[in-house]
Amino acid sequence: MSGQVSRRAAIVSVLLLAVAPASAPTPDSPVLPAEIRGLWGDGEVVVRGARSVVVGRHTASGELGDIARRADRAGQRVSAVLGRTVRPLVVVPPSASEAAGLAGVGRVDGLAAVADRGRVIIVPEFFAKLNSIGKDVVLTHELTHVVAGTDRLPPWLYEGFADYVGYRDSGLPVRTAAAELAAEVRAGRLPGELPGPAAFAVDGRDPVRLAQAYQEAWLACRFLADRFGERTLVRLYRDARAGGVDRALAALGLSAATLTARWRDYVRDQLA
Repeated sequence: MSGQVSRRAAIVSVLLLAVAPASAPTPDSPVLPAEIRGLWGDGEVVVRGARSVVVGRHTASGELGDIARRADRAGQRVSAVLGRTVRPLVVVPPSASEAAGLAGVGRVDGLAAVADRGRVIIVPEFFAKLNSIGKDVVLTHELTHVVAGTDRLPPWLYEGFADYVGYRDSGLPVRTAAAELAAEVRAGRLPGELPGPAAFAVDGRDPVRLAQAYQEAWLACRFLADRFGERTLVRLYRDARAGGVDRALAALGLSAATLTARWRDYVRDQLA
């Protein structure tokens, strides 16, 4: 999610992904914003990647270095879709409660990271449970929120778009990335409508339904990219922020109803 809050927890199997050492700082590396300097006052560690900055508290520099490498990779993935230079800023607090406090939200139960005010905040207890691909997907998802923005958009579009960018280069099969929704579809239950705000509530009551909501949103954006092309999806996103999603869809000859009907067909075709 974004300043609201983001993602689900683990991608199941533990897959190893080789990563190169963090690059030396370059002139393009982000400058540490004033509000981040001296964030905690003690135990603060700063690690720089090629274009990223990672700030942690009481966290080993090696762990922060791994996050910096992943943030650099996430930045490249977001840049490839949005066509602009991305310089990630990642904050790694020592606990989920402190992550919630930094993000200004009540709870981050089960979330691996949060996008907030131009930065990605790691939720360490849950981020650590992700496998290598999962960590990359989550960082790319949250960074997409930071760079693309989410205001004036329905959650199915901003969460689905962030997942579209997050999964684009992950190599995961659709049925693996959308495992919870695939189980529903195989049982003969198709979603009836695009997920609304309530479906993304972070209350811990139904983690399976929360996962399905993200997967539904992802497949809506994946359908748009498959049908109209990635550049058109990006343009629709920007147009929706500027003039509303209904007007942006109308430019493609779609209404909310026609999109929903075609998306339901696409979900069945991809997951049945």
